[in-house]
Amino acid sequence: MRGPIAPPQVPLSVTRADAFVDLVYDSRDRLERRWPQLSEVDFLIIEVPGFGRDDGPGHDADDGTVPLGRVLPAAGGHRDRIVIYRRPVEIRTKSRDERALLVHEVVVEQVAELLGLAPESVDPRYGQD
Repeated sequence: MRGPIAPPQVPLSVTRADAFVDLVYDSRDRLERRWPQLSEVDFLIIEVPGFGRDDGPGHDADDGTVPLGRVLPAAGGHRDRIVIYRRPVEIRTKSRDERALLVHEVVVEQVAELLGLAPESVDPRYGQD
């Protein structure tokens, strides 16, 4: 008998990329309850810096570090955007729990930059985990 190991609705069939998207959106949803203006911000997940829609005019010069995320202000008919880079985050974590914490920290940092606030103001639990 041939077929998939598990049906699509079973978590076994969730790809790493899909799981990462879920982590980003979970963080966004958590923050959106406190900051409703985030409903007007697009959250994008791109594999690596420099190989996606975010690599254009105003792209920061390489300073020797690989960014985990980035804020793109509204321009050219696009709303404000927050970009999270999946592979650099995954490489820095070993488990799903570590990945969830790092994703949330990156999302908080980018939201703080967009709103012009300190990360601790955006999420009081920032840096405590």
